[in-house]
Amino acid sequence: MENWESKHIVFFDGDCGVCNFWVQWILERDRKDKFMFASLQSDFGQRFLSERGLETQVFNTIYLWKPGQYYLVKSKAILKIAELLGGVYSLSAIGKILPALLSDKAYDIVSKNRMKLANQKCYLPDQHQKKKFIQV
Repeated sequence: MENWESKHIVFFDGDCGVCNFWVQWILERDRKDKFMFASLQSDFGQRFLSERGLETQVFNTIYLWKPGQYYLVKSKAILKIAELLGGVYSLSAIGKILPALLSDKAYDIVSKNRMKLANQKCYLPDQHQKKKFIQV
């Protein structure tokens, strides 16, 4: 396993097809190797949630964590991921002009309906991508 402490860690619902689609999307665009991933249901994900006093049984929120620096949730996490991917994706920074209350409301609507939107295809990461998933 790679050194996760120097990466940005994306915590996601491992049972959600939409979430898994977006993890795959990030993996394919992470040219600078900035991200690692952990499902919220994993031991690592559960520890992350517990240590911050966050809900440990409801997995409808994405978290982006830079160890020792910050963690972001919902729309702020998504905008930061796009910024870190760089290139054309950094243009999404324009989304920061929206109040978090409004962008998080849009996030919540998608999150609430994500299981209906999910195409339940099974994604299997390649060998390089497998190193980016935190299991412990």
